[in-house]
Amino acid sequence: MRLAVVGGGSTYTPELIDGFARLRDVLPVDELVLIDPAADRLELVGGLARRILARQGHPGRIVLTGDPDAGVEGADAVLLQLRVGGQAARREDETWPLECGCVGQETTGAGGLAKALRTVPVVLDIAERVRRRSPRAWIVDFTNPVGIVTRALLAAGHRAVGLCNVAIGFQRRFAALLDADPADVSLEHVGLNHLTWERGVRLGGTDVLPRLIAEHGGALADALRLPRTLLERLGVVPSYYLRYYYRHDEVVREQQEGPSRAAEVAGIERRLLEMYADPALDHKPELLSRRGGAYYSEAAVALTAALLRRPGRSGGTREDGDPGGRSPDGEEDVQVVNVRNDGTLPFLPGDAVIEVPAAVGPGGARPLPVRPLEPLYAGLVAQVTAYEHLALEAALKGGRDRVFEALLCHPLIGQTDHAERLTDSLLAHNRQHLAWA
Repeated sequence: MRLAVVGGGSTYTPELIDGFARLRDVLPVDELVLIDPAADRLELVGGLARRILARQGHPGRIVLTGDPDAGVEGADAVLLQLRVGGQAARREDETWPLECGCVGQETTGAGGLAKALRTVPVVLDIAERVRRRSPRAWIVDFTNPVGIVTRALLAAGHRAVGLCNVAIGFQRRFAALLDADPADVSLEHVGLNHLTWERGVRLGGTDVLPRLIAEHGGALADALRLPRTLLERLGVVPSYYLRYYYRHDEVVREQQEGPSRAAEVAGIERRLLEMYADPALDHKPELLSRRGGAYYSEAAVALTAALLRRPGRSGGTREDGDPGGRSPDGEEDVQVVNVRNDGTLPFLPGDAVIEVPAAVGPGGARPLPVRPLEPLYAGLVAQVTAYEHLALEAALKGGRDRVFEALLCHPLIGQTDHAERLTDSLLAHNRQHLAWA
């Protein structure tokens, strides 16, 4: 089996390699190609990747290349984890929106739109290379904003599934609080990427979410930085990204007063790369857990293994730790992924991309039925879906007016003066990445 990772020079990569090594029986990788244009960084990460495999006795071969065509040639699956513009662009995404009193964040709001505009054309170019070189390969997208990027890939006819680590993170946290095997915990996770709620947590067929909130509501609320009373009142556990909506003004004040997350991550990355250069290091360092992406490797291995499962090969939660289990027919894994709506949430267009449990197998991902979504959540989901449609139009076709319309539609902006000013700022800060600007 040959897998390719675009953005292989990312500091995330050792997390992924560690997962491949530990879960070799689930996903037997013979050759892993790390693709990245930053040769020096790729050598550091690639060297550590080889040492991690060697330490764990994994026979797989690591290949390093800056050539995406050669890298994806003959791949069974291609994982996307790239960042166009690097941490410098992220730092800007988190800064200039604050000038209008709007949240500065790399995946939502004005900063999220900027990232989408930079990212979608690059991802589509890579996907076309995959289609030419390895037409049967699956594309697993971990590149943010995952919902918009996955929608772009699916609209262009690519074999793609979007992946985020929020669901598996909740599954593992809930399992620890319940003193249960994560394999026995499944989620009623629903919404859009970075806009989701846990409406149920099943353990042994019983919904234990009310118990979790009653017994551990304080700890959960502290981790989300939301009031415990909100969880108790709603009876759900929101994604931590909902804090940008539910506590918008508080978040803006914090961002205006303190160092940005981008600055913190940049410092962590510098220290990680220094550690990766140590030839004695042969495991992922603890510092990597502060970089983000917890359990990314387990989720990526579970999804890739399900997509590439050969006839007669077993799989499922107890082996790979995915956040779902088995589909009703027992032939596919149930995993929380980003997938075409296709009527699952009937108030959204069929081509919208939603984040829900899906039956995943060699034929792709098929969303499972979802209980009707309450108006409190459906309204926000519908508005953000409309924004994502406009954002994708802007990413594909360009134009100042399209950027303005997407910003005006976003619920974190929604005022004409803000949208006008943010449009000018977005274009000024991203002109080098936008061919049409």
